[in-house]
Amino acid sequence: MSESIGFIGLGIMGRGMTQNLLNKGHRVMIWNRTPARMDEFVRAGATAADSPADLAARCDVILICVSDTPDVEAVILGENGVLAGVKSGSLVVDHSTISPQATKEMAAKLREKGAAMLDAPVSGGSEGAAKGTLSIMVGGEETGFQRALPVLEAYGKTITHVGPQGAGQMVKLVNQILVVVTELAVCEGLLFAQAGGLDLNKTLDAVKGGAAGSWMLANRGPQMIARDWRPGFTIDLQQKDLRLVLEAADQLGLPLMATGMVFQMYRALQAQGLGSEGNHALVKALEGMSGVEVGK
Repeated sequence: MSESIGFIGLGIMGRGMTQNLLNKGHRVMIWNRTPARMDEFVRAGATAADSPADLAARCDVILICVSDTPDVEAVILGENGVLAGVKSGSLVVDHSTISPQATKEMAAKLREKGAAMLDAPVSGGSEGAAKGTLSIMVGGEETGFQRALPVLEAYGKTITHVGPQGAGQMVKLVNQILVVVTELAVCEGLLFAQAGGLDLNKTLDAVKGGAAGSWMLANRGPQMIARDWRPGFTIDLQQKDLRLVLEAADQLGLPLMATGMVFQMYRALQAQGLGSEGNHALVKALEGMSGVEVGK
């Protein structure tokens, strides 16, 4: 008999992940801080829980995908949180991107209740969540990883056990460094092409298959050209992740110049009220400095 699954957090990522679990025939219980978001999934066959504690008491594998460290702490440690209801032998899998240290502390509290935890942040944006092609980097015990794998395969394509507890979060921070610095290169390249009078779509087609190619160029480049700022991942969420990167880099004594620069550029965009736009709106910071607008 397959394990019962609970999913907490039906936001920009969790919605697609939950739908893929249902599509693959899993029994899924759900909880979301805003109850109305549960309705469509209940209609699709999910069962709504009254609280994280209620969900944890009735599920073998508990999946979490919320925004930030305080949100995960509230869901796990708060009143009527997972910790209050979790059964011995359960597995908690946190797909959020949060502090590696906080991850270790919550895992220790869950172990006291006889439950295991994996930190398993994801990458691939809302598109990857919807298509079931996410990259998932998993920290924790090998036994927990093998147990979770049949579940993760419902929405993940590249699923890698990267090390012990907290390693998944650290690898996700590596991912975010690469995402934003690559994104900055895409922005500068398209801005240069615009200023030089080039056909932007033909330019993108010419370079994306070669050494300059990247997921960011192929997926976000066309959105920049079309001035489509709908988020696969918002500036506010990207900025939260970069704050985690820079805090960890500070602890390690590492200078991350390019990452720090992108963080400050996003801060300027947030000050303009653009935090809910897609992270590819980074190009607007360069446009503001240059007086050149991509796609116009």
